[in-house]
Amino acid sequence: MRILQLTEETRKNLQEDLLKRSPNSYTEYEARVNEIIGEVRTKRDEAVFSYTKQFDGAELTPQTLLVSKEEVAEAYRQTDGKLIEVMKKSLENIRAYHEKQKRYSWFDSRPDGVLLGQKVTALEKVGVYVPGGKASYPSSVLMNVIPAKVAGVEKIVMVTPCNREGKVNPATLAAADLAGVDEIYKVGGAQAIAALAFGTESIPKVDKIVGPGNIYVALAKKAVFGHVSIDSIAGPSEILVLADGTANPRYVAADLLSQAEHDELASAILITDSQALAEQVSAEIDKFTAELSRKEIIEKSLENYGYILVAENMGQAVLAANEIASEHLEILTADPFGTMMQIKNAGAIFLGEYASEPLGDYFAGPNHVLPTNGTAKFFSPLGVDDFIKKSSIISYSKEALEPIYQDIVQFATSEQLTAHANSIKVRFEE
Repeated sequence: MRILQLTEETRKNLQEDLLKRSPNSYTEYEARVNEIIGEVRTKRDEAVFSYTKQFDGAELTPQTLLVSKEEVAEAYRQTDGKLIEVMKKSLENIRAYHEKQKRYSWFDSRPDGVLLGQKVTALEKVGVYVPGGKASYPSSVLMNVIPAKVAGVEKIVMVTPCNREGKVNPATLAAADLAGVDEIYKVGGAQAIAALAFGTESIPKVDKIVGPGNIYVALAKKAVFGHVSIDSIAGPSEILVLADGTANPRYVAADLLSQAEHDELASAILITDSQALAEQVSAEIDKFTAELSRKEIIEKSLENYGYILVAENMGQAVLAANEIASEHLEILTADPFGTMMQIKNAGAIFLGEYASEPLGDYFAGPNHVLPTNGTAKFFSPLGVDDFIKKSSIISYSKEALEPIYQDIVQFATSEQLTAHANSIKVRFEE
């Protein structure tokens, strides 16, 4: 794994390199995505079935598009019972964590008859996209569905690709049932996003779409934003480890590889003030990679987006970490809590040598749907707030309005909005 000295130039070059992975950089796919969306919007079910046959090789009908209760029961039988029990434990941790995020309506009244407040309402319908294909991601089901359930969403619709036989991965189905998904449809890709955004004869239109996917899914979510809300346009996975000379090089290497194995576009970065640790971690990475099942993907990922940066001191390392604003940030220093207090930008922060990134992916409770590609500077992890909306409440008595109505009239008149001014004045005509 390449080792570089951390300078302003190497940091900027690294960031520019990472930004190339953003879905916004793949504009050559936009025309095809927009074509698919247009077809689904006009031909609805017919287009969904056509694209599912074309991309997934499955022939679906209105009768087989929706996952049946029998298929869910079969999925439980096909899924390892131990995995079911682990998912139940994970689900409870996720629910407990997100329960603490709940918001409530509030009202503030004054003796003169003024009442101000905020009404919190859960979204009515939410669509959850779950990737399919060769891999299954039941953890993604739990992370996207549980916050919506905690928020009080009335109806949760899940879409996920099926195989040629029209079957959905059993672990994915079991996770969806455990989490409380109301309907599951066997459709993936841009066509699934379009179906959720505009509705078809079989698939209901939703208010918001959440969940990760490939470049077609990401660009489709971007294209339908405004017709519906979306969570984010997710990029490839990334990890940044901040470590000093006290860190265990085997732990650091293992954690970096936990993200590099996702795909060739995943990013794994170590920033340290110890040249010795940098060299030890690089050597451990070579040993681990030789043994791991996704060796080819890891090697390509590290070749493209793997870096070990050696800083002059931890202060410089922290500044670089804040600029990179990684999706996952592990802190393996002598005082991880002290270092954490200096961090401003990160999707999820893992403290200490026993809080490795997969703990957050699967079990601890905080959400693993996180901002990528530097967007942790202004975005947050998926949470209960993503599934609610807020309405302002305003009520004034005549006695409260009378002392200030001339102020409002003057403000409106200064903007030449005389109808605004008149709406206030008529209430005090003699």
